Amino acid sequence: MKNIIGREIPAEYQGMKFKPFSGAFEFVPKGSKYSPALKVSKPGDKKVRKNLREALIAAGIKDGSSISFHHHLRNGDYIINMAMDEIASMGIKNIRFIPTALFGVHKKIIEHIKTGVIGKISGSLNGPVGRFVSDGNLKYPVFLRSHGGRARAIESGDETIDIAIIAAPTCDEFGTILSSVGQSACGPLGYAVTDSQYARQVIAVTDNLVPFPAKKELISYNHIDHIVVVDKIGNPGGIVSGTTVVTRDTLRLKIGHYASKVIEHSGLLIDDVSFQTGAGGASLAAAEFVKNIMLEKKITGSFASGGITGLLVDMYNKGLFKKLLDVQSFDLEAVASYRDNPDHIGISASEYANPHTSGCIVNQLDCVLLGATEVDLNFNVNVNTEVDGALLHGIGGHQDTAAGAKMTVIVAPQFRGNIPLVVDDVTTVTTPGETVDVLVTERGVAVNPRRGDLLERFKKCRDLPVKSIEEIREESIKLVGKPEPIEYEDDIIGIIEYRDGSIIDVVRKVIDKKK
Repeated sequence: MKNIIGREIPAEYQGMKFKPFSGAFEFVPKGSKYSPALKVSKPGDKKVRKNLREALIAAGIKDGSSISFHHHLRNGDYIINMAMDEIASMGIKNIRFIPTALFGVHKKIIEHIKTGVIGKISGSLNGPVGRFVSDGNLKYPVFLRSHGGRARAIESGDETIDIAIIAAPTCDEFGTILSSVGQSACGPLGYAVTDSQYARQVIAVTDNLVPFPAKKELISYNHIDHIVVVDKIGNPGGIVSGTTVVTRDTLRLKIGHYASKVIEHSGLLIDDVSFQTGAGGASLAAAEFVKNIMLEKKITGSFASGGITGLLVDMYNKGLFKKLLDVQSFDLEAVASYRDNPDHIGISASEYANPHTSGCIVNQLDCVLLGATEVDLNFNVNVNTEVDGALLHGIGGHQDTAAGAKMTVIVAPQFRGNIPLVVDDVTTVTTPGETVDVLVTERGVAVNPRRGDLLERFKKCRDLPVKSIEEIREESIKLVGKPEPIEYEDDIIGIIEYRDGSIIDVVRKVIDKKK
């Protein structure tokens, strides 16, 4: 069957039945939230276990258990590898592996897939594991969800967690978790909150055990069942990556300049503006330009949200935003700010972006800047697959913020090598074009025809090279030609959920022409 944007979606696959995407705001849920298991504790009960194996046994691990992890330590995380190695040594098989995201440091997971320790995956795949799965090495397709969609799936019961394993920078002896202090402090554990509340059993793994009571942050002691102390849960230096540093590349600076002008002339850059930027070089460059405009015009925004960077902290410190709403810190400046500034507020992924609640932060956004691998003539955006069809990126908050913000701006270079950004149809649809308003490249700014109001504003701005998206596409073809189309097998390696639980696209295995 085809969903509303024309993507072929199987009605059923490997016993799973799918609901096709019908529009960004069409599906209205019914019923109640999933009910977590009831628990009981008695006076004098102790939660600290001798080691991780003892905690896993106490939590009831068995073949086929679903195990979740968070990625706030990003490429500095030690706990996923540590826990999966222990599970493998216990002879456990066919785990349903539910990380919020994976990074290069987690390439060891490939061995656990090969040996059958991991049977299914729900979670963002970046780097080596994504490449391995793209080659058809996992029996079942990976489920990819946005940050808000993941929280929704857990709270609705679409995704159930038997054991949540939480890397805790600091934990008291009763289970209160702090992430602002300790040798592995990493900022708010926004993605782990829902896991702690809904998992049947929760294990906190810490390298800084302190006496009870510790100051409460996002995760409460009454959701923690077991505590394990290890030497080191991770390296906070691994939080920072090349994608979280403001670019000095001339091309991306040009994109950032145009994007800042789009925001300036949108009518949204006024007092109490709310703002979010992705962590890519062009997005951060745009935020730097926006900072200078706000300083010049003496504009004070309401809040900046999402994954907080040092750049947003700098804007807060300069009085450009009253609050920072942080689901994940992207660098050590943000980690320090979360520790020191009372108006730097940690939020859960559900508070941030869950569409099936009474309200989420993304719905309060005026403007968001996001990246893209591809954009098509209908403004659909791909961030999941590379141009060769490989499954190498997660969704993050892309779908969520695009749906919630008053203006969604995609910033990306017009070419990656000799591959055009704008295509007739994207390889994979991650975010539907109905929620995307503007595309900014170094060669032109295209406005979604749905937003005639913005088009009229931008046409009056001499600083903006306004073009239709078709013009950008035609110009790209003239310069580099059309790339060869990708050929696919019937096997599905990935399921792309929209944030409401419907299926917006599937990722099929690419035919290997070398064989």
